Amino acid sequence: MRILPVSLRVILVELADLDETLALFASLQAEPIAGVDEVLPAARTLMIRFQPDLVAPEALAAALRERDLSVRAERPGALVEVPTVYDGEDLEEVARLTGLTVEEVIRRHGSCEFTVAFSGFAPGFGYLVGGDEALHVPRRQSPRTRIPPGSVALAGPFSGVYPQASPGGWQIIGTTPVPMWDLTRSPPAFFQPGDRVRFVPIDAAEAARLAQAEAARARPSDAGEGGEGGLDVLAAPMPALFQDRGRFGETRQGVSASGALDAGAMRAANRLVGNRTDAPVLEITGGGFRMKARERAIVALAGAPAPLTLTDADGRSLPAESGQALALEPGDVLALGHPAAGLRSYLALRGGFLVSPVLGSASTDTLAHVGPPSVLAGHVLRADPEREAIRGAVGAPVPPPFQCPAPGETVTLDVVMGPRTDWFTPEAIARLEEQSFEVTPQSNRVGLRLEGEAPLAKLDRGELPSEGTATGAIQVPHSGQPVLFLADHPLTGGYPVIATVAEHHLDLAGQIPVRARIRFRAIRPFAEIAPTPSKDTP
Repeated sequence: MRILPVSLRVILVELADLDETLALFASLQAEPIAGVDEVLPAARTLMIRFQPDLVAPEALAAALRERDLSVRAERPGALVEVPTVYDGEDLEEVARLTGLTVEEVIRRHGSCEFTVAFSGFAPGFGYLVGGDEALHVPRRQSPRTRIPPGSVALAGPFSGVYPQASPGGWQIIGTTPVPMWDLTRSPPAFFQPGDRVRFVPIDAAEAARLAQAEAARARPSDAGEGGEGGLDVLAAPMPALFQDRGRFGETRQGVSASGALDAGAMRAANRLVGNRTDAPVLEITGGGFRMKARERAIVALAGAPAPLTLTDADGRSLPAESGQALALEPGDVLALGHPAAGLRSYLALRGGFLVSPVLGSASTDTLAHVGPPSVLAGHVLRADPEREAIRGAVGAPVPPPFQCPAPGETVTLDVVMGPRTDWFTPEAIARLEEQSFEVTPQSNRVGLRLEGEAPLAKLDRGELPSEGTATGAIQVPHSGQPVLFLADHPLTGGYPVIATVAEHHLDLAGQIPVRARIRFRAIRPFAEIAPTPSKDTP
């Protein structure tokens, strides 16, 4: 067992194989360790999030090493059949890599019985093990930016089905019309850990018939139109998103926490209007948002500083500033300009927004497509009448904890090196701190795509088995240009993480705009539990 630092509140436990991983996971489920918030299993690792004020990292490491890993976890489960059209665009490449014919690849994959070992990457994505070893193929050298939902794919010892359109590097061999993630089902994920899975070959005609039968039922929008009262959204150039502290306890379904990227700004906006600090807010990216009051309301904006204009029903200008509570009267129009620095502003409404939670949270996860719908022009925002009892006094202005960076400026983020630093050359490790990285336009809530003058080169270590990734993880794909994961990142990934942004700088990372530059500064975590360096570690 190796215990690797990830961040100041997260460790990665590396084990010999999947059986040991599932044995330790089962042990922690049966006898939890006080102070451990979440455990995420993967191929050969457990990612453990803990509270340092409740359990010291040294004590946690000692408790983990005492667990008996010889007891193999049982994996009972139902037999699940996945109708599949073997028409994937990588089918011929898989045949070339395996030395088999296309027909033999299809026959072997369709004759296997897989087991769902764990979930991750995206809601409803199950990592399936137990397939034919002849079909073990590496990921693509260059990941695709979009893989269609229902794609059946291979990577290393795993098979899986992409639940929705998403980036990915697995080799696609087919498609299925059966949705892997459907919130109208209970549970929503088609695959549950422990289930046995068989892929059943079908033709295109049968796939079309099944697709029609599985047609998604529209879910009603929380942000409705018409009715009395509320706030009319007049303009939203970038769709605004409901967010709260995040969605926890759903990793079994492959669902990550999501939540406000600048949690401090979310709490500040709520305090300004007298709400609980975890009440849902509206995350507005890039400004340009405009709304009109139908009734009296108290609102506040925090986060990226942006100019505000407030006009009454007669068109007269009224004083308005971010970071202060604003009393709106019917007919008032509030407009948010474009921030000169930072990226995201947070709108709070006294009483909290009336929005239906999904899996226990009002956060909208843009990668997983879980949560309330986006807010666009024409939507009406309303306060939640059931939150009347928890309203507090309107708060005083709250000073921001940091200055938001502007495009062209350089911001420094503290990072904890690891857990996979030893996968990189000494030059790459030095380069992570020595050079700055520009934030590219391909960045979003999933992560900041960065570009440095020189890529970060890896040692020749082959493929990394999929493992858990934390918010703030700096993952390095084959290109050598890093991706800094934000709140909507996938739960698991197959590219090595060279370092992870410390928790105290995650809010700042969420405010870094395109064309700003980032420098990373390594800080020392709990060195007492760090593993003995390998011979390749500088």
